[in-house]
Amino acid sequence: MLTMMKNLSADARYRWEITFRVLTAIFGGYALTITSGILLAYILPMNRSDSVTTAMLLSFAIYAGAVMWIFSQCSVRKAVAGIWISTAIFTALITLLKLLGVTP
Repeated sequence: MLTMMKNLSADARYRWEITFRVLTAIFGGYALTITSGILLAYILPMNRSDSVTTAMLLSFAIYAGAVMWIFSQCSVRKAVAGIWISTAIFTALITLLKLLGVTP
């Protein structure tokens, strides 16, 4: 895939980079938002309904921030890696909290 990208013209390469950023913003941002919302619901020191509601309200700001961060990065590779590594870390923390028996 990288060799194909190197053979493209500058205009076509730019369009593919924008396409990858948009796809990362849509799907990666959504995955990051969901995992961060679940993690916040687990760790916020409130009763269950308040922590879930607060986490879901904060998820809108997290999604907007993730999209802006993706488009502010200089390289597509850094943007993709940042979103998916953060999502993987949040998923691991959620799994750890579940294994420890913590409830939201």
